[in-house]
Amino acid sequence: MEYLSTRGGTRAVDFEGALFSGYAPDGGLFMPQRIPSLDRDTLQRWSSLSYPELVKELCSLFIPAKLVPRKALHELIDRAFSRFRHKNVVHLSKLKDGLNILELWHGVTYAFKDLSLSCTGQFLQYFLEKKQKHVNILVGTSGDTGSSAIESVRGQKNVDIFVLLPKGFCTQTQELQMTTVIEDNVHVFAAHGNSDQIDEPIKELFADVDFAGKYNLMSLNSVNWSRIMVQIAHYFYAYFQCTPSLNTTPLPVVEIVVPTGGGGNITAGCIAQKMGLPVQLITVVNSNDIIHRTVQHGDFSLAESVKATLASAMDIQEPYNVERILWLLSGSDSHLIKTLMEQFNISKRLKLPEDLHRKLSETLGSCSASDQDIVGAMRRCWEENQYLLCPHSAVAAHYHYSHPHSIPRCCLAPASAAKFQDALLRAGLVPQIPTEITALTAMETRSTPLERGQDWTQVLRGQIEAVTQQW
Repeated sequence: MEYLSTRGGTRAVDFEGALFSGYAPDGGLFMPQRIPSLDRDTLQRWSSLSYPELVKELCSLFIPAKLVPRKALHELIDRAFSRFRHKNVVHLSKLKDGLNILELWHGVTYAFKDLSLSCTGQFLQYFLEKKQKHVNILVGTSGDTGSSAIESVRGQKNVDIFVLLPKGFCTQTQELQMTTVIEDNVHVFAAHGNSDQIDEPIKELFADVDFAGKYNLMSLNSVNWSRIMVQIAHYFYAYFQCTPSLNTTPLPVVEIVVPTGGGGNITAGCIAQKMGLPVQLITVVNSNDIIHRTVQHGDFSLAESVKATLASAMDIQEPYNVERILWLLSGSDSHLIKTLMEQFNISKRLKLPEDLHRKLSETLGSCSASDQDIVGAMRRCWEENQYLLCPHSAVAAHYHYSHPHSIPRCCLAPASAAKFQDALLRAGLVPQIPTEITALTAMETRSTPLERGQDWTQVLRGQIEAVTQQW
């Protein structure tokens, strides 16, 4: 299994090469050269597997045994999930009115990103220990990625991680989960800008191929293929939990509703579908609705500004993983994707070709939810079930409540409501806060401010150089 850039300007790499990369050198994103196709017998066999067992099976398809022997791979995945609070790692809550909530947030930071990043951190350590190599990880976060990435590598001797968070755009809990980690290899920057603005210096540093190579830069954002790969398991597990039977022909279809920010999770869903899983995919967003407009009208264009919403981790205007989805749907046409993305990078506006838009709208449904919709879904879910939703999960629940369904449906829940106390209070609900989160407010914090007007790229460059000199 080799990996290609979506823009076709880079030689193929193996899994290790894709793992240790951010963006491909040509600005694209790595994708597997081919997507494995699963037959009915395989789906039948997998239907009784636990979530960790599904992750092992899926990773085995994308990581050759000669690169990571199967026994070692299984041990890495077991270690990755050893800190999860739920015995099943993920859990399906079946609520009233056919509302099925797949809780993906039972990891250390109470967010779904713990699932893919805990595995990715283990994969990194495996290769770094073999090669006696040091890497510098660069991460931009809209809220949850930063803390999950930090937890996956904190204290590791051959890794330094540099995290940029958008000051004032995260919840207090999200910010504290990053700034209270006082480890020598963790470097947190509080930037006075939004999520899209903090991505710019990161892109610039990866685009400086000489610098990125000299200092072994890599990304743990969902530009990293490893994260997408692990997330494919969400869809198989959701399907097997919600399908009424695997004994009919054709197999029953399950609809999966996916709260969407940068688009990594919905990309994993598109790959699962391509592998033969019979799912309908619905991508749901907040008022930052570029993906919704793209699906409905082929309009992949920026709005005038990012809107601050209750679902803050989805306050993203440039969902970079859309490039992967378009590449998949175009039949791996890297020349077309390169042309389209270069056009978008220049003008920040793109009208999809008619054929590509048709394929996208056949693959995905979509919906946009306002803050009022989010609050309404949170209240209704509590009133009917005494169950607290985070505002991102509520975007999916809003779709469920406003769109009647005739087939089984599963809503992915990316975070615990405990991380979003302000949103709960706005909905007139009482937060239920775990002691681990309450304790954060009394802990020492550490971060470096990035002020407006500063050259953030140069500040980061200087910090990376300084840290690397100590090695």
